[in-house]
Amino acid sequence: MDFTVVIPARYASTRFPAKPLADINGKSMIQHVYERSLRSKASRVVIATDDVRIEKVAQSFGAQVVMTKIDHPSGTDRLQEVATVLGLDDDALVVNVQGDEPLVPPAIINQVAENLAAQSLASIATLSEPIDKLEVLLNPNSVKVLTDCNGLALYFSRAPIPWPRDAFNQEKLTQMPKGFGWQRHIGIYAYKVALLNKYVQWAPAEVELTESLEQLRAMWYGERIHVAKAIETPPPGIDTPEDLERLLQHLASLH
Repeated sequence: MDFTVVIPARYASTRFPAKPLADINGKSMIQHVYERSLRSKASRVVIATDDVRIEKVAQSFGAQVVMTKIDHPSGTDRLQEVATVLGLDDDALVVNVQGDEPLVPPAIINQVAENLAAQSLASIATLSEPIDKLEVLLNPNSVKVLTDCNGLALYFSRAPIPWPRDAFNQEKLTQMPKGFGWQRHIGIYAYKVALLNKYVQWAPAEVELTESLEQLRAMWYGERIHVAKAIETPPPGIDTPEDLERLLQHLASLH
């Protein structure tokens, strides 16, 4: 099976400017993500950026870089530009690995690509993990996903789905409701290039804008998304300088 990994890396970030270049034990964050991606079965790993500072650093450690437009409305649009620049066919597979996950397990990169390659109904594949804490279930920054019996997504939401009516009717819910296996979405995706080429021609869907979840656009226009439980749970991504400090402390504790 042949697939390409694309790692988006933007310099501008409200909460953490220059995040891809943050130092982690002598290497930039983007280099850590790149090297972990190289350990997957990908035939090619590409860094996609709109900033020459990231391009220069990435080229210094031998990465292939594709410069993209600065005004893409979503990460999926940026991915489609990279696929076009690389000349990928409609049936080619692209895995989007987030540039702020320096400890991303190579195993889940392979998993999401292999899952999509095995699918005849889905044009996108992604992963999830069980939710075992009430605060995660209720946290709008934790995206929940509900699937059918074949692992195809029914919906993604920032709200708890499905809604446990009887449990939430209690005045003080202090622990996870019983009786259902809630799943948190893990933001790694595999796409068929044909889907990317269609996606950029669609107008944003109201449900996508309401939830601020761009994968809902694909579902709105009739595409199917395959979801599987991750064989290895990735550590949290780095959104803020505080997240980076916690990661550095974690790495230091391992020695």
